[in-house]
Amino acid sequence: MIESLADWLIYGIAGLSETTHWGKAVHFFVYETVKIGLLLLIVTHLMGAINAVLPIERVREWIASGRLRGAEHLAASFFGAVTPFCSCSSIPLFIGFLQGGIPLGVTLSFLITSPLVNEVALALFIGLFGWKVTLIYAGSGILLGTVLGWGLGRAGLGRYVEDWVWEIAQDRADGDGPERKPLREQLPAISREAMEIVTGIAPYVLAGLAVGAGIHGYVPTGFFQEYLAGGNPFAVPLSVVLAIPMYANASGILPVVQALVAKGIPLGTAIAFMMGVVGLSLPEAMMLKKVMQPRLLATFFGTVGVSIVALGYLFNAVL
Repeated sequence: MIESLADWLIYGIAGLSETTHWGKAVHFFVYETVKIGLLLLIVTHLMGAINAVLPIERVREWIASGRLRGAEHLAASFFGAVTPFCSCSSIPLFIGFLQGGIPLGVTLSFLITSPLVNEVALALFIGLFGWKVTLIYAGSGILLGTVLGWGLGRAGLGRYVEDWVWEIAQDRADGDGPERKPLREQLPAISREAMEIVTGIAPYVLAGLAVGAGIHGYVPTGFFQEYLAGGNPFAVPLSVVLAIPMYANASGILPVVQALVAKGIPLGTAIAFMMGVVGLSLPEAMMLKKVMQPRLLATFFGTVGVSIVALGYLFNAVL
């Protein structure tokens, strides 16, 4: 239905030809914008309702309470997966977790998973690649955060967190606050918050779609196949290295990933590129440098980077 609408608008009303580079690029942009826009509206409203019932403060207290009996890392990773944060916006909450008494390894589980997997990214994944790839990606992202957070926590790296993080007193109350209204009465506020999320990430999504449309319409297939094709054994680590200087959230980079796959790049290589962009960016490193001493920062980025490369090879093997 959406594709038919895009065909009618671009090839019928606008009169562009589907055989031209410009026609293909504009059709890609319009089709994906409508499809992704609808998914974003549905998912952000749904997750807003869930967050209204299960507020972040209570989740943080629950993780710190010790009642999870060894499942703290999995819970933190799952919490990261259901919060719509990019890597940089996850860092303030990461600091708050540390100051709230949550162990470093548990907070790292959240920090690793949060930019990689969230409801917005999964909504886009479903629209672009289908349920199978989405479930594999989501499960891998949560597992990555769980395992790496557990391992880094056991490595005794807490002493490499900057002293000011431990010294600053928590300056906000962690109580329940005023009595919460019934969900039905919160719906207008939920809708406003959902629209704020959608409008906030819209520029990144549109920018990603514009890049993806340009790749889809103008870049020859052989350009990417020459360097990142499946026949190149170093394509996956190369894609991760190329991703580090870039920065985008998952919503903005996914249309680019789809365009790369359409040009013949293996899906695992393209996903590794996306993970590198959203999880290993230079802006994130610059922000974390204020929280982590060099040894912890290097260990964190090195471990996550190697794991992303391994996942890229695994995705190429099974997808």
